[in-house]
Amino acid sequence: MSTTENKETARQLIEEVFNGRNIDRVDELIAADFVEHEELPPGVPAGREGTKAAAAMLHSAFPDFKAMIEDVVAEDDKVVLRMTWSGSQQNEFMGLPPSGKSFSVNVIDIFRVAG
Repeated sequence: MSTTENKETARQLIEEVFNGRNIDRVDELIAADFVEHEELPPGVPAGREGTKAAAAMLHSAFPDFKAMIEDVVAEDDKVVLRMTWSGSQQNEFMGLPPSGKSFSVNVIDIFRVAG
């Protein structure tokens, strides 16, 4: 795949799964043998099912969750996304009761795109 196609795949994951709340797209966008290398909440697996679980947790706790893509950089099979994640906690999140408070955090994700 070209770097342009790789960037589009990474963008689709964020826009369709996390912002568009279409968790079923995970199976089309992420390989079955995918491994997440960042720390996940307790009980969330490091594979494709973990991505679905993490997205569902975010959508439930932060109904207005938004991942704003600020920059996309690609070289060979790697894509780097610099994003700002934001939302307000309206439901329980990782054992914390709803606070109604808003958050905004800078995030950098690095993806390896194959096939």
